[in-house]
Amino acid sequence: MTEKDTREMQAALAKPFAPEDLEWRLQNTIEETMRGMAVPYVTNRAIQNRLDEVCGPENWYNEFKPWHSNGKKDSQLCGIAIHFEGKGFITKWDGAEDSDIEPIKGGLSDSMKRAAVQWGIGRVLYKMTKPLWVKIEQKGNSYVICDTERPKLNAAYLELLDKLHQLPTSPGAGQPSHAHARRTAL
Repeated sequence: MTEKDTREMQAALAKPFAPEDLEWRLQNTIEETMRGMAVPYVTNRAIQNRLDEVCGPENWYNEFKPWHSNGKKDSQLCGIAIHFEGKGFITKWDGAEDSDIEPIKGGLSDSMKRAAVQWGIGRVLYKMTKPLWVKIEQKGNSYVICDTERPKLNAAYLELLDKLHQLPTSPGAGQPSHAHARRTAL
């Protein structure tokens, strides 16, 4: 794989997702006014699909390791390894604490999302620094974003991409893998 191929792969991994491929969670809530601050994230399935599409399913894998920190919550480390011709697998790691709901599954999921950012996947979402306050509703013992707020969230994301002069991929769209492109070019 040439340096150009590597840069093309990096660009393909970092390509912004379609708004429909993002999910939003509440970071802060104000129950008195039924408002909350929404933050976007990429799901693990979208990350897996992106890695499959860009690298080829046989050219990447993830690995998890438990990580304990001085009596606090247990944490998980995730390494995402991608194969590069002539170099073998290169792994980038990141971690997250176990979550409050489904602790281990949540920790594994969050650590994979963070490791994906190390490869550029979803990194553009960190540029959404303007607080997005939305209407919320109570669901059981917690709060969720009202469904009617989705158009507002999609518009804010697309506005960011426009400012960055970037275009999102089509919803759920696949990109040809570099492995496939190399085989087809031969």
